[in-house]
Amino acid sequence: MAVLPIRVFGDPVLREKCPEVEKVDRDVEKLVQDLADSLPKPGGAGLSANQIGILKRVFVFEREGEVIPCINPRILSLSEELEEEMEGCLSLPGAMVPVSRHAKLILEYLDLEGRKRTVEAEGWLARVFQHEIDHLDGKLILDRTDRESRVQALQILQGGPVGAEEL
Repeated sequence: MAVLPIRVFGDPVLREKCPEVEKVDRDVEKLVQDLADSLPKPGGAGLSANQIGILKRVFVFEREGEVIPCINPRILSLSEELEEEMEGCLSLPGAMVPVSRHAKLILEYLDLEGRKRTVEAEGWLARVFQHEIDHLDGKLILDRTDRESRVQALQILQGGPVGAEEL
């Protein structure tokens, strides 16, 4: 289909909450294909619809060479255990910040046939799911890190010192 540009920090679409998909149809199939085509390989673990400018509750993730779509994803349960790791984002090029995420989760979503699926994930995959759902909720990793890391990331993203009004 199409490799679309990934929206970067400062684009207001990244702060929008994505509404649920009402019906899995050809438009959603095309969106999923566009997301799959636009996901950088190698280097992209997942990509959300709003990262290519589409406000729909859809993301794709890559696992073992396969790109898997998640339509209307929602987290059913989260472990109490948290893990902090450095995290980057395709929409925040060059920035890496420490982010604490739940170690395990159960995710429910629709597949391209409109069937409900459930997947248990831990570690890296659980992190990817939480990161992509944050995107669909209009949140960025900058919202999940400490102030000092946010300041450093903003300096990288904006190419200079950051003023207090931007924090």
